[in-house]
Amino acid sequence: MPTSNKGIYILELLATENFSIFAKKFIGITFPPGYYYYIGSAQKNLKSRIERHKRKTKIVHWHIDHITTHKSLRIVDTLIFLEAEKKVEAEIANHFIENFDAQIIVNGFGNSDTKETKTHLFFKKKRIEIREFQRFYNFQK
Repeated sequence: MPTSNKGIYILELLATENFSIFAKKFIGITFPPGYYYYIGSAQKNLKSRIERHKRKTKIVHWHIDHITTHKSLRIVDTLIFLEAEKKVEAEIANHFIENFDAQIIVNGFGNSDTKETKTHLFFKKKRIEIREFQRFYNFQK
């Protein structure tokens, strides 16, 4: 777990079946099974933020909480970019599709604090191998 207090992270989540969430903006959308990659930022309390994401029981506050609390999903891995500034979050999100041939299931997920990105949630049917991430990013696990 990181010792730094700030950074950017990518949550890798696995959905084992179709699912829906109850965030108003995304009612009626069916998310397919596969791997989801959520890009987030914690410019303070990074360790606490990641630990919170890993809990199934919590007050649903952010879009990602609708997914991390869902019974058919689990966090598989977390990539951490220690000390990375907030702008790196948007840079990663804006290049995720071209770097990893990922898909956007819904626009506007997890990016309400920026107009620089379409979404911070990406989908792949198959898992992105760690070596693929290493081609583009310097991170910690």
